[in-house]
Amino acid sequence: MCDIIIFGGTTEGRVLSGFCAENKINVYISVTTDYGASLIGKSSCLHILINRMNRDEISEFIKTHNIKLAIDATHPYALEATQNIREACLKTDIRYIRIAREHSLNDYGEYFDSIVQITEHLNKTTGRILITTGSKSLENFKMINNFKERCIVRILPTDSFVQNCIQLGFSLDNIIAEKGPFSEEHNIEQIKKYDIKYLVTKDSGNLGGFREKVTAAQKTGCKLLILNRPEDDGISVCDAEKILTAENLHE
Repeated sequence: MCDIIIFGGTTEGRVLSGFCAENKINVYISVTTDYGASLIGKSSCLHILINRMNRDEISEFIKTHNIKLAIDATHPYALEATQNIREACLKTDIRYIRIAREHSLNDYGEYFDSIVQITEHLNKTTGRILITTGSKSLENFKMINNFKERCIVRILPTDSFVQNCIQLGFSLDNIIAEKGPFSEEHNIEQIKKYDIKYLVTKDSGNLGGFREKVTAAQKTGCKLLILNRPEDDGISVCDAEKILTAENLHE
C-alpha cells in the first residue's frame, strides 16, 4: 500500500527517502527534474514521480491514488510549490506536513528582502559577482550593469539550465555548472579563480551549504549579500521520520 507522498528534491527530501527505503515504507517521491530523481537511491519502496505539478494536478493525484499524508520537503524559497501543495491538501482534506529547515546563526554579510534590492545595491558597486541563488532567479540579475562581464553564475549541471543561462545572455565562460553543496575550500577556490568581490546567496541553512559560503567569503574578504528566507513554520526531519514510522505501523 502506498498512500504517502513526499515532495522533495532537497536534502531533506533525500534524507526522508533514504529513511523510507531503510524502513520499508512505501512512498511516492515527487521531484521536478531527472537530475533530482537521480539523487534519490533505488528502492522498491520509493515510487519516483518526475513532474512539476500545479495545485489542481496535485489534488487530482491525491484523489486518484488515495493519498492520506503529504510531506512538503521542498526548498524554503520555493513559495509557489509550498502554496500549491498546501492548497491541494486543504482541497482534498488530507494531512499536510511541512518540513522547516533550520536557520543559520550568522552575523557576516548584508541581508536583503528581494533580489531587486540586491541588484540595485550591486549597481552602486564595481567588481565581479558570484551568483549562487539558483537558475530561476537569473532573469533578475540581468538588471545589473554590464552583467555579462561582471556576473558568474553557479547552477546545477543540467543542459537545460546551462542553455537557459546562455539564452539570458550570460557568457558560457562565466557559467559554473556543478552539483553542490560545496566545501569551504571549493568556494574559496572559485572566489579566487574568478576574482569575486561579491557573493550572492540564499540563507539555505547548514544542509544547503550556507555556512561554507559564509566562511569562504570571510576568509577571502569577499562581500556576502544574502537573500532573506521567507517565514516558514514546520517540523524537523527527525519528527517527520517519527510520523512516517507511525503511519507505517498503522498499515
